[in-house]
Amino acid sequence: MQRIQGAVAVVTGAGSGIGRALAQELAKHGAQLALADVHTAGLQETLGLLGTAKAKTYQVDVSEASQVQGFAEQVARDFGGAALLVNNAGVALHGTFAELSLADMEWLIKINFWGVIYGCKFFMPLLQASSDAHIVNVSSVFGMIGPPGQAAYCSSKFAVRGFTEVLRHELQETHIKVTCVHPGGIRTSIAARAREGEGVEKGSSAPIAAQFEKLPLTSSEKAAQVIVKGILGNKARVLIGSDAKQIDLLQRLMPVRATGMVLRSLFKGVGKS
Repeated sequence: MQRIQGAVAVVTGAGSGIGRALAQELAKHGAQLALADVHTAGLQETLGLLGTAKAKTYQVDVSEASQVQGFAEQVARDFGGAALLVNNAGVALHGTFAELSLADMEWLIKINFWGVIYGCKFFMPLLQASSDAHIVNVSSVFGMIGPPGQAAYCSSKFAVRGFTEVLRHELQETHIKVTCVHPGGIRTSIAARAREGEGVEKGSSAPIAAQFEKLPLTSSEKAAQVIVKGILGNKARVLIGSDAKQIDLLQRLMPVRATGMVLRSLFKGVGKS
């Protein structure tokens, strides 16, 4: 994407974390903002941080196709189109595959993966109508490695990675650019808010979240700056944080051993079964 100023940018999961920081960063670049989240209180807090930027908020559950379709239709009415789509909304879930119910898996994958699919599908006509457009799908470093205890989350983020790679190649001869984002540890509330699987002993995931907080995390603001730089540079792939770069290198060099090495070096084995 060559220019953000004046462009209509759609951001999901904008009520907190990276989504909120992205809304602020895009506002600094002069974007018009269509901000979605399932939590209206968080959206209002984000809105209050945007100064004079043109912005509207929408309560949307991205796991529901009808809601995302309605969101796209309303953005078309409110703004006349859209040029930038950031599929950022996501949740986390603690538990080994044996501890998770099918309902647990479905809940997370519908938000983290199907939310991306719905966003791309229903906003595609608006992006196609724009002369300069961009799609950003947020995966994770857990879309490159598979730590134990993250069966649902890794499944969704590997899926986002694969889907985005296909989409990028399918659209490479068009004016729509596509970026896959792999954040490392980011200073957000996603770990603290993570749901525990049906078979997980209540409260047993607290040490994992506590250990995560001790890591050298990247701020949401820095993550947003890196993503926007990637958009303007038409980067196919954006890694956020030194940890993401290390994990990427390890995974390339030693794809079988990388996960175990990361657990030992970064997480001190937390999450092993």
